[in-house]
Amino acid sequence: MKKSKAPVPPAKNPRLLAGELVAKIRAQFSQHNVDGQRRFGITPSTEQLGVSMAYLRQLARGHRRDQELSLALWAITPPIHEARLLAALTGDPGKVTRRQMDAWARTFDSWDICDICCIHLFRRAPFAFEKAAQWSARNAAKDTFVKRAGFALMASLAVHAKDEPDTTFLAWLPVIRREANDDRNFVRKAVNWALRQIGKRNPRLRRAAIAEARRIRKMDTKAARWIAADALRELESLP
Repeated sequence: MKKSKAPVPPAKNPRLLAGELVAKIRAQFSQHNVDGQRRFGITPSTEQLGVSMAYLRQLARGHRRDQELSLALWAITPPIHEARLLAALTGDPGKVTRRQMDAWARTFDSWDICDICCIHLFRRAPFAFEKAAQWSARNAAKDTFVKRAGFALMASLAVHAKDEPDTTFLAWLPVIRREANDDRNFVRKAVNWALRQIGKRNPRLRRAAIAEARRIRKMDTKAARWIAADALRELESLP
């Protein structure tokens, strides 16, 4: 006679699980790490606990693609920087909506939360290319990290979207040139990042990115000169 299978325990309430994970994160608090992060420009307006990404990735391992948990972590009140990082690591890109992407992007308050969300979650979402184009045009002062997210998505997609045709990335090069005069530090670095990653995708795109960088250099603003010089330094050194 076959043994009956043990009953599967009910899934834990996402809010309760989020609270348990936050308690584990709090136990790792390090003022020394907070101070070090702030020296690297990680200065969120939310509570900051100085917990390493290595530890957050370890916590995330058992909760991949748990969208309800991800949303619960993001909604922790008052917000906690590391809880939001963990939310990006545990979300299900197939269940991410345009509304969620826009809502989260509006609350980005440091370059690391912006980049982690884009690299680990948003670039896998069905709307990644659409949002990259939309967000790249955001110029309001309050939208610094939304705009950065547009170019962070471009850079991430250039690396990971293996089957995307070159035409998509060629169409982004004029967008990069259009925004190359933005002298906000976190924006210009992301614009440069997108240009370099597109250029590293393959020889055809490298030639196109180098040509675009040379056009950007002729714009003769501080931001444009830096973006062009840094991109050319890397792209022209490639074999």
